Amino acid sequence: MSRREDIEAGLARLVAASWVERLLLSLAALAASIVVGGVIVVISGMAATCEEPAFAFFGPTSCYDPVGVYVQLFQGAIGNVLADPFNFQIALTLKETSLLVFTGLSVAVAFRAGLFNIGSQGQLVAGALATALTVLSVAPFVPAGLGAIVLVPLGVIAGAVVGGLYGAIPGALKAYADANEVITTIMLNFVAAQIAFFLVSSYFSAPESQSVETRTVPGAAVLESTLFGSGSNFSVFVFVFGLALVAGLYYLIERTAFGYDLRTSGLQPEAAEYGGVDADRTIVTSMALSGAFAGIGGAVWVLMVTGRFTASVPALGFDGITVSILAGNNPLGVVPAALLFGVLKSGSLALQLSAESPPKQLVGVLRGLIILFVAMPEFFRFIGQRFVTTGRDPVATDGGKRVEGARASTGERSDSNGDELKEGEP
Repeated sequence: MSRREDIEAGLARLVAASWVERLLLSLAALAASIVVGGVIVVISGMAATCEEPAFAFFGPTSCYDPVGVYVQLFQGAIGNVLADPFNFQIALTLKETSLLVFTGLSVAVAFRAGLFNIGSQGQLVAGALATALTVLSVAPFVPAGLGAIVLVPLGVIAGAVVGGLYGAIPGALKAYADANEVITTIMLNFVAAQIAFFLVSSYFSAPESQSVETRTVPGAAVLESTLFGSGSNFSVFVFVFGLALVAGLYYLIERTAFGYDLRTSGLQPEAAEYGGVDADRTIVTSMALSGAFAGIGGAVWVLMVTGRFTASVPALGFDGITVSILAGNNPLGVVPAALLFGVLKSGSLALQLSAESPPKQLVGVLRGLIILFVAMPEFFRFIGQRFVTTGRDPVATDGGKRVEGARASTGERSDSNGDELKEGEP
């Protein structure tokens, strides 16, 4: 067997792996990243200077203790749970997790449709700005007692609509002009950031503010923390809302005719189009749905974290790409993948604030190693899905079976022209 055949066989085995095998692979990759990171910590500590070595390994000494570094990293993400289960570290971890759930779902929707949405960041920016401006505009007309009931849903809807419309632009360019969605979504990230900067700095800037930011939204529109202390910028309601969206998207993709069209378009676009799927409409709809999730993430960022729109938007959209890859583009996998990101982000911050911590550049290396190692199995599996035949035929290639599955939820069958088929007809 040639080397090429060995590689294809390995990719085919990876594609056919069950969810248990994939979970074990991810855990093994996590363990490997910790070992490799520990070696890097020791070597870095050997090159550093310190008054007293923190670690010794058969003679050579190091200024950094790899075990202590990882203990601080993970303990910094959860704090002292036994003494205070609602401590600030837990709130920070869950806040990052909640935000990444929305952007992770955004990227996962597009990837399942066979599209590469690299523009979740721009769609998040558009949704965040729309949320802030909508809430600020409507707030004076809302009675005081109905502020939270009206402003919060309105802000989230505004973010979803504008984010969805902004996501539909590259979708339409892909469907009707055959424009590469990777290039268009990347460029639209810059367009969104610059338009938002211009609008806020020129027309909607907060008075007497030295930063490019809008006025603060009314207190009734802010998602306050109920279980965690003030200043944690985390609302349990947002986390529960994110879980509900995960369940809803999973049902949409796996149990509806639209989800079937979306999945088959991503797996075998030619067979899906032959079976009667409107490929152009599916592309635009998928990108719009993807942008809507990113826009919701921007709305939550404004209403829960900042209380206003600022030009310095964190790279949540770009992190969502990695979250989706870690999750295997499965909505249910987005939650643990986002949680891993949240743990690493909050734990890294706590580690950098520690008096005996290694340099922040080294902390960044450890974070990157963990993400890289855990993501690589799913990355190669994604490659295998596109280039390797595993013997499984998820989509019929003759059109008939495909149409029957697409119409299963309505209880009828039709051909590609929409005419009803009689029993026994192809």
